[in-house]
Amino acid sequence: MHRDNLNANWTTVCELDDIVPNTGVCALLNGEAVAVFRLNDSEQRVFAVSNFDPNSNASVLSRGLIGNLGERIVVASPIYKHHFDLQTGECLEAPEHSIATYPARIENGKVLVGA
Repeated sequence: MHRDNLNANWTTVCELDDIVPNTGVCALLNGEAVAVFRLNDSEQRVFAVSNFDPNSNASVLSRGLIGNLGERIVVASPIYKHHFDLQTGECLEAPEHSIATYPARIENGKVLVGA
């Protein structure tokens, strides 16, 4: 389930420099743990998804490894290594265990996530 950019209530979760490129951090957004990832590319993109891995029943996705499978940018869960698409939340190995995604952006050196 993807949250809409236009209707999002934006919350600053951290400074961009708080996230090492190609890694993630966990942020609390309206009582929910959200994994926020920063890519090390020319566009300096950020992505936000649920931190909860439904395959392992643990809140660990912010500690996962970022990579790509074909054209898809994914995070691999540190427990069972399932891959989640950072744009859609789809679990590539078990689509029935897909996760929520949230709009994320960078503004004035800060990372904002929409809820």
